[in-house]
Amino acid sequence: MSRPAPTFAELKDMIGQELGVSKWVTVDQSRIDQFADCTGDHQWIHVDAERARRHSPFRNTIAHGYLTLSIIGALGQEIGVIPENTQAAFNYGLDRVRFVAPVRVGSRIRLRARLTAVEDRGPGQYLLKAYNEVEIEGEEKPALIAETLIMLYERRKKPVQA
Repeated sequence: MSRPAPTFAELKDMIGQELGVSKWVTVDQSRIDQFADCTGDHQWIHVDAERARRHSPFRNTIAHGYLTLSIIGALGQEIGVIPENTQAAFNYGLDRVRFVAPVRVGSRIRLRARLTAVEDRGPGQYLLKAYNEVEIEGEEKPALIAETLIMLYERRKKPVQA
């Protein structure tokens, strides 16, 4: 599924390559409810199973789109997107996000990521751009596609003191 984390020197040669595929993660009602509590978004389609059974076109609760988007960070770390010898990695932004298909409660999702660009941003600083698909097990369409930007800072060797 995943491979060892690349080095900074290897990054540019990896443009266009798949970075990896994460393990499957179950999106259960507890996770959805925790996200609703954390964000204050308690819309019934996410948290009211009985009402969703009666009134939702999906006949069940579904995960928040932003919950699915937020999982990309953890799954990206799992597949080794961050190079070895990284001092710090920060979310820099998103160039494009599309919520393609709903994630029904109980579904399993995973991340598939491909490196699309690496920009030098100064000594030891790199802006990584990746194309991400969050797949839903057994579904043809992905839950979402997102182009993520990550600012990386390379760990610098400390000068040897005499």
